[in-house]
Amino acid sequence: MLNLSFRREELRFFVLLLCLGLLSMQVKGQSHVKDFSFSDGQKVLFLGNSITYAGQYVAMTESLFLSSHPKRKPQFINSGLPSETVSGLSEPNHADGKFPRPCLFDRLDNVLDKIKPEVVFVCYGMNDGIYLPFDAIRFEAYKNGIIRLHKRLVDQGVKRILWMTPPVHDDPQLRLNGYNNVLDRYAEWLIGYAKMQSWEIIDLHFPMRSYLEARIEKDAQFKLAADGVHPGELGHWLMAKEIVQHLMPDFPIESTWDDNLRSQPKLRQLYTLVLKRQTMMKEAWLTYTGHKRPGLSKGIPVEDANKAYAAIQDEIKMLGF
Repeated sequence: MLNLSFRREELRFFVLLLCLGLLSMQVKGQSHVKDFSFSDGQKVLFLGNSITYAGQYVAMTESLFLSSHPKRKPQFINSGLPSETVSGLSEPNHADGKFPRPCLFDRLDNVLDKIKPEVVFVCYGMNDGIYLPFDAIRFEAYKNGIIRLHKRLVDQGVKRILWMTPPVHDDPQLRLNGYNNVLDRYAEWLIGYAKMQSWEIIDLHFPMRSYLEARIEKDAQFKLAADGVHPGELGHWLMAKEIVQHLMPDFPIESTWDDNLRSQPKLRQLYTLVLKRQTMMKEAWLTYTGHKRPGLSKGIPVEDANKAYAAIQDEIKMLGF
């Protein structure tokens, strides 16, 4: 009996050591992801819809990163595409029947093979419920698209994937009680699934929702997006703020973008150059990698864009960044 009892205790001790070992491996793995920082020449890709295509939050993020790490020169590439989804869904009469919503997977292979990013930021969801009440089938299409995208990025060898919940939707009549209820569920699922899978996640949705709720309480006419979908500069700053705080939690930032511009004398010039450079490269890369969305500006050849990129980089360097 004594020997049997000893063996049971020995087995429990072994199981405890095994569990601690697995936990240690998981923590180390997560720590490695967090420690992975942007480096010179590294391509940092942003995938998303028209909100990402607009580009302000991407340019704000890069500008603040450069201002805090002036010796590092990663290449931020905006590859957002208006109207795009990961669900593959579209309204019957999207764009007055001119074209269906493009799906990321129609262009994804070209984007990854030609750009070869090491870091990818992903922000989808706004278009994936196609602005209709919640539906389980549409929800599954969104979830399957996210999971499929993660597998494709991992298979490509992307070293760091940062998932972002969709921005808030502010219905012109129903405000937060309209389509945003769908996005609440999409964001909740992405946060929960990301944590379960140990994915890196940045929540944009609920901080933006909380901000909008607080402002509406003081001013019922306040809006982050005039059309309910596409945020203005303030909304883009709320997005960039969450990203910057995630990437650089110790970096001091002001509560508004204007306050940041005032507190850092050269930031306004830096931001102007970064936004100009990102816009030019976005159009060049979208044209080069291809897409099915009509109505966009045709970019210059990537070879010419890279030369213009280097020239703008010289201007940025003269600012001290």
